[in-house]
Amino acid sequence: MLPNITLVVQILAFLTVAWLVMKFGWPHIMTAIEERQKKIAEGLAASERGEKELATAKNAATDIIKEARLQAGKIVEQANRRSGEVIEEARGIGAAESDRLISDARQEVAIESGRARAQLSKEVAGLAVAGASKLLGREIDAKAHADLLDQLALEIERS
Repeated sequence: MLPNITLVVQILAFLTVAWLVMKFGWPHIMTAIEERQKKIAEGLAASERGEKELATAKNAATDIIKEARLQAGKIVEQANRRSGEVIEEARGIGAAESDRLISDARQEVAIESGRARAQLSKEVAGLAVAGASKLLGREIDAKAHADLLDQLALEIERS
């Protein structure tokens, strides 16, 4: 019977230990397991939320990049249009300035031409008086014959 008593004691000891573990140890182990499962579930949920937020952020970034490219294209287009306007404006200003300079040059040429003609008329009149005085053999007084010389100068200008 001895082996049976040993077996019974072992069974009783085993059951006592099992009962103690179930009574005092098992709730702590189960609480730890449940907390761990809860943390894992929260981590998985956070991971899924993170993936969704990442996808949303990528879409938002793509939209922002598209909008920025559109705005950049509009800015470049406006800059090109404005540069064309500035070039046309500069051409207009250049043409106006060119016309003004040409007009001023023509006026200056006309003034200088008139001065040269007047100077030439005086010189021709002086030469005519000198030639006439040699022909007549006496000196002609330019002051005394100013009217005559003026008429001669006008005739020379008309020619």
